[in-house]
Amino acid sequence: METESEPYVRLATLRQLHQVVAELNTARSLADTLQTVVDGIVVGLGYELACVNLVRPDGDLVVAAFAGDPAAEALITGRVGSRASWERRLTMGESWDGLRFIPHTEGWVLLEDDVPQWHTDGPDPRFADEWHPEDRLYAPMHASGGELLGVISVDRPRNGRRPGAWGREALQMYAFQAAIAISNARLRANMQRALVRLEREQQALRASEESFRQAFEYAPSGMAIAEMGGDQHGRLLRTNDALCRLLGRPASVLRRYSFSDLVHPEDIGTLLRTSAEGGRAELRLGRRDGTYVWVSLRNSVVADAADGPRFLLTHVEDIEERKRHELQLAHRASHDSLTGLPNSAELRSRLGARLCRRPQSVRATAVEALDAAYEGHGAHGGHGAHAAQAGHAAYAGGAVEAGGAVGEHGFRPDAYPEPFEYPGAPAVPAPGAPGVPGPGGPGAGPYEHHVHAVAPASDVDDGTKGLAVLFCDLDGFKSINDRFGHHTGDAVLIEVARRLTTGVRDGDTVARLGGDEFVVLADGLGAADAADLAVRLRNAIIPPIRVDGRAVRVGASFGIGWASCGMSADEVLRSADQRMYIEKRSRSKAHRRAG
Repeated sequence: METESEPYVRLATLRQLHQVVAELNTARSLADTLQTVVDGIVVGLGYELACVNLVRPDGDLVVAAFAGDPAAEALITGRVGSRASWERRLTMGESWDGLRFIPHTEGWVLLEDDVPQWHTDGPDPRFADEWHPEDRLYAPMHASGGELLGVISVDRPRNGRRPGAWGREALQMYAFQAAIAISNARLRANMQRALVRLEREQQALRASEESFRQAFEYAPSGMAIAEMGGDQHGRLLRTNDALCRLLGRPASVLRRYSFSDLVHPEDIGTLLRTSAEGGRAELRLGRRDGTYVWVSLRNSVVADAADGPRFLLTHVEDIEERKRHELQLAHRASHDSLTGLPNSAELRSRLGARLCRRPQSVRATAVEALDAAYEGHGAHGGHGAHAAQAGHAAYAGGAVEAGGAVGEHGFRPDAYPEPFEYPGAPAVPAPGAPGVPGPGGPGAGPYEHHVHAVAPASDVDDGTKGLAVLFCDLDGFKSINDRFGHHTGDAVLIEVARRLTTGVRDGDTVARLGGDEFVVLADGLGAADAADLAVRLRNAIIPPIRVDGRAVRVGASFGIGWASCGMSADEVLRSADQRMYIEKRSRSKAHRRAG
């Protein structure tokens, strides 16, 4: 988990973390939720032992769930530690943001207190971040109001090391989600008990009505009751204070709306596909100030009496913080940690989204077609015509930074199959339905809706506009690394990335392929436009770069390739790379190296 320099490992860890977090909400009871919490730590976070110490009504903490060692589980499950002892532990050692780490050099004073614990003796650590058997790492869980719900305790990292920044953040995020799951499990238990009492006789009904009212009004998450059936189907009848605060609207105003009036336009389809009974959805609701907040909706149907009218009970949970963390982690997995540019995987994803498998015209091979486009071109880098002033096409399939149907927070809403129709919401017919043409119109083939990427026929600007792929390799960079060290080399790469980004249009992509290689994707360019862009970017790189009071210079060699349907992303990059080496060899070494 600690190989933070590898974005692929981070992405795999993120997916595994997402899976174990998703399983937290599938548990049917509080006991199942607690056991799922500790099992998820062992399976997804890389620790051999984990337990949940849950706060009891009297304030003390009981070991409610354990995972990783049956012998330890039998020994300490159900044992209780006093609140005072736990508060002492949570103020000792080192604070790792929301975590508390107590090294073995300090933890020996805790061996005799009343907190249940399981540890084995071991030798002193051989290096600074090695985990010792008596090291302690705690992740407190708090409810939305700030009160302590419990403490997660973990031990024995599988890699034998203390967790780094990535591992700490993952454990902290997991504890945050576990606290939500435990709160929701308790809330669901209260709601289920209230719903059972609603079916009893009148006297029990009045008592359960009061219990339901309190659970509804004082729930830490938003709650709403809406009408089902009739002319006012879907209209909000009642909302609790938490939902009013979340949306910034008083209850009297919310009673004028339904959720379809408040949902983000991009999420209306998700709302319509959310079933009334047991439906779940993640979407955005509008606040009074015009902004949107990510929420998780969970529906259930309740009846006012045995044969009375039915109402829709919706639990609204604020997940804005979780979405923000997911976006940050996804960005780290798809972008270079040094320069902040899209990395190799993201570059190939964006380039592949612009290509289809069918070439625009019949040709022997895609590579031969690209070679024909450059026949007689010679060295790239001569002065071409000025870049075209007309706007360029957006990358298909979300290739630009804010592309496709991705919303303002960078996430696509999940779909839920069973429909529940909200009033006032527009109908969303499926493509191919009666009266609704499919992509490309009636009789359209599988590629008719796709704008094919084509390459200019030659280096002469014949008016053809295509997706130019500029492969950039720095000249003289290795000598800077060897002479002045990697710190200077990193500073040069960061500055080159900045200059490349400044020199392209807003819709273009600048990515770091690896080492001192960069790639620029620029759509809507002709042959002369691409050549002119390469010259401008090279001229932007050449000026001296000052690092720690020292001026260093690098040069750049550019190869211009063209993305064409029928080619793969690797073929396009390989062709541009070959053109770059042709251009590099065409110039003398003195001209290649600018500093």
